Amino acid sequence: MKTALVHDWLVSLGGAEKVLDAMYSIYPSSIYTLIKREEVLKKTVFADANIVTSFIQKLPLATQSHRNYLPFFPLAIQRFQLGDFDVILSSSHAVAKGVKVKEGQLHICYCHTPMRYAWDLQDEYLSQLSGIKESIAKWTLAYLRKWDAGNLNVHHFIANSHYVAERIKRIYGRQATVIYPPVQTELFDFQSDKEDFYLTVSRLVPYKRVDLIVEAFSQMPSKRLYVIGDGPEMGKIKKMAGKNVELLGFQPDDLLRSYLSRARAFVFAAEEDFGIAPVEAQASGTPVIAYGKGGVIESVIENQTGLFFKEQTPSSLIEAVDRFEKMEFDPEVIRQSALRFDEALFKKKFRQFVEDKWEDFCENYHSGRR
Repeated sequence: MKTALVHDWLVSLGGAEKVLDAMYSIYPSSIYTLIKREEVLKKTVFADANIVTSFIQKLPLATQSHRNYLPFFPLAIQRFQLGDFDVILSSSHAVAKGVKVKEGQLHICYCHTPMRYAWDLQDEYLSQLSGIKESIAKWTLAYLRKWDAGNLNVHHFIANSHYVAERIKRIYGRQATVIYPPVQTELFDFQSDKEDFYLTVSRLVPYKRVDLIVEAFSQMPSKRLYVIGDGPEMGKIKKMAGKNVELLGFQPDDLLRSYLSRARAFVFAAEEDFGIAPVEAQASGTPVIAYGKGGVIESVIENQTGLFFKEQTPSSLIEAVDRFEKMEFDPEVIRQSALRFDEALFKKKFRQFVEDKWEDFCENYHSGRR
């Protein structure tokens, strides 16, 4: 079984790249991706991988502003020549699942989400634009939706949560098997004695709603909040942060894990497809205060490993923090709950899924049932 891995792009390291890392460890193969940033991949498992990039890699400023070339993504992904492989394993939150597949090839897609900005977050994306940029974006997103729905060369979908599986069903009309993303739970330090601060860890981009968290805690000056992460909203968030809110920017993994293990609670305000960070917090024995929508409701057990707030508003989060401080949580119970998402379990389930589907595919193909 000769395999190839396809990933949208490798310009930063987030949850999707952690999944790709695990997939690569099971099936060490060539990785096909639109674009890569060498400096990001240094000292990672991908540094020594055979990575094949698209023509977008050579376009001006592509590694810094790859989304400027969004209209070219479908063309670029379909130009990859994958005819020599038996099984194509795509890791897709955008266009990777649209690679061309020939007869006799099996394509399994691990879908992190249908393309957010083309489907569910279209209005939010367009609200940041105006004039000619808005007009171009509307045309581009309409084109991407049409292309995305019409180029599903996928035999089997794996979704990272039931929340995403429902969206795959709604948008593509396809069933998906849920295999939760891998979390290296053994890397996170368990600490039962917590310190008196709250923590959030996130890229500072609009849909993560870190601004909401900072606004809420700025209205609670007696409570300390640390924010780890960087991104385009850093300037905006700095301006609204009260004296009790400290923006730490990017932090190396060892310091990040230290903050996670010591925090009184981890705060999460995004409507996320799954959300690996809340699981990492729970692996540290730290309870989670989260917006109660999206994949996080599958990882957090309310009143046992955390609690939810109902609206994406500062007042709703403030009310949840007040409730939280009147409750008690057992760090050991929280830690044990996180083990449901351990990387070893992901690898076992993913390998079994691929091998079962390949065996079925070969049997059906050679018997003429294609």
